[in-house]
Amino acid sequence: MSKNKVLIITHTADNTSVDTVVKYIHDLGGDVIRFDVDRYPLRTELSSLFLDNKWKVVLADGKTYHDLENIDSVWYRRSHYIGKGLNESMDQAYLSAAMGEIKRSFYGMIEGLDCFQMEKYSTYRRLDSKEEQLKIAVKCGMQIPPTCITNSPEELKTFIEQVKGPVVTKMQSSFSLYKKDKEQVVFTNEVLSEHLDELDSLSYCPMTFQKKIEKKLELRVTIVGDQLFAFSIDSQNKERARIDWRKEGVILVDHWKPFNLPAHIRKQLLQYMDTYRLNYGAIDLILTPEDDYYFLELNPAGEYFWLDKLCDHAISKQIASVLMNNTYRRE
Repeated sequence: MSKNKVLIITHTADNTSVDTVVKYIHDLGGDVIRFDVDRYPLRTELSSLFLDNKWKVVLADGKTYHDLENIDSVWYRRSHYIGKGLNESMDQAYLSAAMGEIKRSFYGMIEGLDCFQMEKYSTYRRLDSKEEQLKIAVKCGMQIPPTCITNSPEELKTFIEQVKGPVVTKMQSSFSLYKKDKEQVVFTNEVLSEHLDELDSLSYCPMTFQKKIEKKLELRVTIVGDQLFAFSIDSQNKERARIDWRKEGVILVDHWKPFNLPAHIRKQLLQYMDTYRLNYGAIDLILTPEDDYYFLELNPAGEYFWLDKLCDHAISKQIASVLMNNTYRRE
């Protein structure tokens, strides 16, 4: 009897969570193919062929050769640094076009694999729409903060007047700015009075604005299949973490605690996952001093390794079980 084969898409600098999941897949009798995308295309070859009325997708690196049409499931963990090193290997005039073809070929071949995937690339792209995320959260019965996504200074002024309270701003995508070769991560920030004098610059780039919700706790809920792993952090004890706990993420890493979600919130979150047909998601919530819950967003590839350590790697075990089809999963 052949072993179940799981393809894990990641990169060479990923953290140990991948190794932990690999261990549990092996414990369940499965086999793993690891595709480090930062080695593609310079050190890894990916080919798709249609011959004799059959498809074949081949992953090879000179030492190993895998037919990806024979795999049983895919864990799309990360696709960071695809095409790494290419800028040093080819004429810059052709770099942009080459990177476009590399990404189109990679994403297209992975999307077309006829097996269970956690998750498909097209699903990730759909979840880039934070507006749809918020709309679906409301349809599932959850509360969201009053929100304005705009590049219109006038619409923002009206929104701030109507909210009648503090407002925070954030970007819809995660990225960093580099000044003098120093990385500066763009976090969620409060809109202060001095920012109101710079509203005209909003016309160059849309941003997301939300009413500032008072926090008793911040919650990260990692959902794998039908299992929820909820943890809380008291971000209000650190001045720099009050608006965005990630600003003090390293300091707070050991302060997270398991959290027992109410039954109605669990039901709403699972309904949310059902709507997208997701098997993995990291959801951020706010718990107010009045014990109201507010949905902020879902990250379909959200990090979980620091929380995994707090629950004896139960999250990694559940990921392995879903990939091996040993437990409930949304097909």
